Amino acid sequence: MKKIPPRGPGKSSPRRRVLAQWRGVDVTPLEIARATSARNAADVLPALMKELRLDARQAEAEIVKVWNALIDPAVTAHAQPNNLHKGTLFVNVDSSAWLSEIVRYRRKEILDRLQNSFGKTVVQKISFRIG
Repeated sequence: MKKIPPRGPGKSSPRRRVLAQWRGVDVTPLEIARATSARNAADVLPALMKELRLDARQAEAEIVKVWNALIDPAVTAHAQPNNLHKGTLFVNVDSSAWLSEIVRYRRKEILDRLQNSFGKTVVQKISFRIG
C-alpha cells in the first residue's frame, strides 16, 4: 500500500478528498498522526550505543584479547579478566595459590603491560579475586 505523504493543516489532496467522501468520514488527521517520521541514523546511534553499552563491551573484549596475547600463558591459564569498571580491571583467578602468586610477584608487570597497551586512564588498577 502506498504511503500518503502528510500535508500541512488545511491542505488536502484531491485523492484524500475523494477518499473522505467515499468513506463518509475524514481520517486524514488519524493518518497523519500514525505516520512514522524517519530519523537520521546519526541522531539515533549515539543514544543506542550508550544504552547497549557497546563501547564498554568492546573495550572488555579488547582487554581479553590483549590479556591473552601479552600476559604469560601460565598466568592466563589461571586468571582471566572479568570486567572493567571505572578504571579498575577485575580479574578472576581459579585458586588461592595463583592469586597469591599473581598479587605478590606479577601484579605490577601485568598492570604496566596493560597500561602500555590501553593507556593509564583506561586501566588504572587491577583487582584480583577468586572466582
